[in-house]
Amino acid sequence: MSAGIVIIGAGQAGLSAAEALRRRGHAGPVTLVGEEDAPPYQRPPLSKAYLSGELPADRLWLKPPAFYETAKIDLKTGVRVTAIDRAKKRVITAEGEAIAYDQLIVSTGGAARRPPIPGADLPGVHVLRTLAEADALSGALGQARRLVIIGAGYIGLEVAASARKRGLDVAVFEAADQAMARTASPLLGGWFGALHRGYGVDLQVRAGVAAITGAERADGVRLADGERVEADVVLLATGLTPGVSLAEAAGLNCADGVLVDGDARTSDPDIFAIGDVARFDSALYGRSLRLESVQNAIEQAKAAAAAITGAPASYDPVPWFWSDQYDLKLQIAGLIEGADQMVRRGDPEEGHFALFHFKDGVLIACEAVNRAPEFMAAQRLIAARARPDPDRLRDVTVAMREFLS
Repeated sequence: MSAGIVIIGAGQAGLSAAEALRRRGHAGPVTLVGEEDAPPYQRPPLSKAYLSGELPADRLWLKPPAFYETAKIDLKTGVRVTAIDRAKKRVITAEGEAIAYDQLIVSTGGAARRPPIPGADLPGVHVLRTLAEADALSGALGQARRLVIIGAGYIGLEVAASARKRGLDVAVFEAADQAMARTASPLLGGWFGALHRGYGVDLQVRAGVAAITGAERADGVRLADGERVEADVVLLATGLTPGVSLAEAAGLNCADGVLVDGDARTSDPDIFAIGDVARFDSALYGRSLRLESVQNAIEQAKAAAAAITGAPASYDPVPWFWSDQYDLKLQIAGLIEGADQMVRRGDPEEGHFALFHFKDGVLIACEAVNRAPEFMAAQRLIAARARPDPDRLRDVTVAMREFLS
């Protein structure tokens, strides 16, 4: 009897892989193993609508409970896998159970990074990656007056917006020169920094945190210049550490992620890796990428399912990301690294604009604020390695559909 397919990690990527396998006609056993007690759920709302109290927990679930029985997906929640036994083709759980596999999909995502800041382990210091962490943070904010956030990336700024909606005083400290420094252009990062300050957030850049202060629990932070800022709650929003420990211990090739090919296959031909934990070579951008996005989780899961069911197709996506902050929707297509020209379309003062980024005349990225047509057109133009006329892009009287004809 076939052992079937085992998926470690019951997040967006893991569930998407299980669904894709069934859609592609895989009839053998599919076992989806999740370490969290909750069923597969959406992570993006945790820092936004869920944290602000606008979205109840049951709206987070990706599928209703009956789905798993109907699709014949054996969902195991609250189960931690402690080892991958490649020789015997099985995974071992913390309870000592051995689950055999024919093919294995590693979808272990990652954990919120805890930087080595003195005091980072004090009670009152939070991170945000899981539903349990969101619940803990939300409970703490309900008793708090002032929140300090270390890091001005997507999570940090989304939580800042959610906390302001709840009436808290918020301070955000970012060591880099701008908000969203890892993913956004200077113009966009500066614009979002000004936006948050306009909503009353004390957002400071080039402001490193030397320590989190407090005896029995966190009561503030001390900045690199010696200034101390009081806090009732501290959030570390300093990125994600990919969950590679199982893969590394099993001898799979890893380098800031599990290394995979265009089929999401690892150095072991019977093991695949997908989602936030996987690193692949992008022909589109000429380098290896590890993408932390819902889009990548879903599409790479489909690529793995296609390869497993005998229809491989090399995975080389146009990355895209989004963030909701206050009443604004930020959508980014592509990656701006290496860009040598930027074209602005629309007026930032009006709260809706798009920034197009070129490299050697080729469009490689677009940052769109409340400009969905620009974002959607850019996805197709980037995939086609198009060279749209910068002057026409600036002209808002030229409809975006004309660039696609």
